[in-house]
Amino acid sequence: AVGNWFRDICMWKNPVTTILVHILYLILIWYPELILPTIFLYMFLIGIWQFRFRPRHPPHMDTRVSHADAVHPDELDEEFDTFPTSKSSDVVRMRYDRLRSVAGRLQTVVGDIATQVERFQALLSWRDPRATAIFVLFCLFAAIVLYVTPFQVIAVLFGIYVLRHPRFRHRLPSVPLNFFRRLPARSDSML
Repeated sequence: AVGNWFRDICMWKNPVTTILVHILYLILIWYPELILPTIFLYMFLIGIWQFRFRPRHPPHMDTRVSHADAVHPDELDEEFDTFPTSKSSDVVRMRYDRLRSVAGRLQTVVGDIATQVERFQALLSWRDPRATAIFVLFCLFAAIVLYVTPFQVIAVLFGIYVLRHPRFRHRLPSVPLNFFRRLPARSDSML
């Protein structure tokens, strides 16, 4: 929900809300001691606002919340099966195939995460000398800028950049993201 709300703010779906978020952001940057009280006040207001939509019956008894009414009968049969199984080998094979499918998707996601971590490690490992040289020079430049510039100015510039109007956005991936995606990973050296 927070991600969708922030995406709507960044895409200026409701300009009044977006401008109010800009103003709140600037106030919090200039007065950082207000960050925690503002977060707690905002959570309090959300809680009060959501009071109108509270469930009128206990949520643990609602089958729609747990999606128990949408479960496939085969999954229920698997859940209440005895140990050792009392089902035929075809049914057990189908269950294992389903489990293998889920495990394959999980393995793909873990592989994608590992590839991103390998790319991040390649930034300083000199596997790609040109990319590492660019990154090292960027780090030197960023360190100098961060030492000279007050944090509040950096935070204001970053926030205004993230919250910019969609007219000033591009459909192409950003330069840092494009740079990161082109870094070598160990998956490139697999046969």
